[in-house]
Order: sequence, then structure tokens, then C-alpha cells
Amino acid sequence: MNDESQNKMGTPTPEELREQVERTRDELGQTVEALAAKADIKAQAKEKTAAVKEQASEKAAVVREQAAEKAAAASGQIREKTEQAAQLVKDRTPDAVLEKTAQAAAQVRESAAQARRYAAEKTPDPLLEKADRAATAARANRTPLIAGGAVLVAFLLIRRSRGRNR
Repeated sequence: MNDESQNKMGTPTPEELREQVERTRDELGQTVEALAAKADIKAQAKEKTAAVKEQASEKAAVVREQAAEKAAAASGQIREKTEQAAQLVKDRTPDAVLEKTAQAAAQVRESAAQARRYAAEKTPDPLLEKADRAATAARANRTPLIAGGAVLVAFLLIRRSRGRNR
């Protein structure tokens, strides 16, 4: 019997054996990778953490959107109620009072404008410049100024309470 007759009877050739070994190696490699992935708890935890973060992010976005919608609706309702209340006050206020109120508001605005012009005319330029620098510095250092003011108030309150105890 020659090799060909043996091959027809079911004995594999060396080439077929090599291919079968190669397939088995590939399958074994895939199986090992799958087992290693299952055994890698750290990687699984990272994947689970990423999935949970994604879900939390999506839920947070939905909650933010719902909150914004509710806030917009509430704001609209408040605006509507305010307009209704203002209109009701305006409707119930006698015309004479409305006119006098408008006149008084105009007088106050005019008086404020006059006072502003007078102060601007009478204040020396160096003083205006110093006041502007002081205001700029105060705006730039709000937190220390507020903290210092709070410390001063606390000091004065403590001193006052000690004076009462004596």
C-alpha cells in the first residue's frame, strides 16, 4: 500500500496534521485569552467602573435637562404671576396716585442727576483718581476685605459683650 491509498482510508497526511495542529493552537490561544480575561479582576473592575460612570453621566444629563425644564416652567409661572399682580396693583391704584408717583420718580431721578453733576464738578481730580484706584483695588480684593470686615465685626461684638459683663 502506498501513501495515497492510506490517505483514502482515513490516515491524515503530514500537511493535514500540520493544519490540524495550527487550528488547535489557535483555538487553544483563544480559550486561554478568554480565561485570562475572566481571571483579570482588575480589568473587569475597570470595565464595570467605566460602564457605571457612563450610566451615571447619562442619568445626570437627563436629570439636568429635567431640572432645567422644571426651572423654566417655574420661572414662567412666577413671571406670569408677577405680571398679574403688577397689573392688579396698577388697576386698583387710582390714577391720581399713579401720576404723583411718576412725578416723584422723575423728581428723584432729576435730583440724583443734579447731585451727581455737582459732586463731579466740586470734587478735585486727584481725589477722584484716588477714589477710582481705591474702588478698583477693593473690587480686585473682595474676599480679603470681606474677611477683614467679618473679623472686625466679631472683635467689636466680643468687646461689646465683655463690656456688659463687667
